[in-house]
Amino acid sequence: MTDRLYLLNPDWHDDAGGPWFCPAGAFVEGILSFYPALREQLLITYLDHPRPRPPVIAEVGEDHQSCPLLVLDGTLDWPDAPTSAATGRRFLQDHAIAPYLAARYGIGLPHP
Repeated sequence: MTDRLYLLNPDWHDDAGGPWFCPAGAFVEGILSFYPALREQLLITYLDHPRPRPPVIAEVGEDHQSCPLLVLDGTLDWPDAPTSAATGRRFLQDHAIAPYLAARYGIGLPHP
């Protein structure tokens, strides 16, 4: 199995206006641009902004639809990863993704 990353497509509109992009997603996109080999090691899916987000619900349940979201494949034990009560899968969201990617794939960490 492969770690699966879910990101939102940019330029969405909502009741507050737009076009918008996801700041945490932009952070992860920056990591992917610094370390392009990650794109070949992860299964990356881009989603539109509106909920529900069926692919994410299938992975971790309806309560955890926020992106970016990384569903762990279980190869590396990561104690900080919550477990979905709906599916039993472990996952990380937002900036918690970077330390895992560094540990698992040998990339750099963000400077503290």
